[in-house]
Amino acid sequence: MIGSRSLRILIILAAIMGADGVILAAASAHQPDATRLASASSMLLFHALAVLAVVALTERGMLHVRIGIAAASGFVVAAILFAGDLTLRQYAGHSLFPMAAPTGGTLLIVSWIVLAVAAAWPQRS
Repeated sequence: MIGSRSLRILIILAAIMGADGVILAAASAHQPDATRLASASSMLLFHALAVLAVVALTERGMLHVRIGIAAASGFVVAAILFAGDLTLRQYAGHSLFPMAAPTGGTLLIVSWIVLAVAAAWPQRS
């Protein structure tokens, strides 16, 4: 079933995001002028939990499966864009690509709206 496999992949990605968020939090605490890493850490940690919540709500039948998967996938891609850009700026001195962090932030907003749609959209039996 496409939903089950996709949900398992999302759990794995959320776990990796969580681990990376903790790593960046530690790095931001031990490096001077590392506020970018703290922001990157927060985005990864918050949205890792959001992905896990989407999985749980989907399993409970509270969300339209495909739309919920789209929202959670958006959280993953967007948080990686946002955090990746800030991390690259911290360590390499340049961005991932122009407007990468704002693109990630915008996609996070869109993903939250998609999640609302997943909750409102009726699931077909």
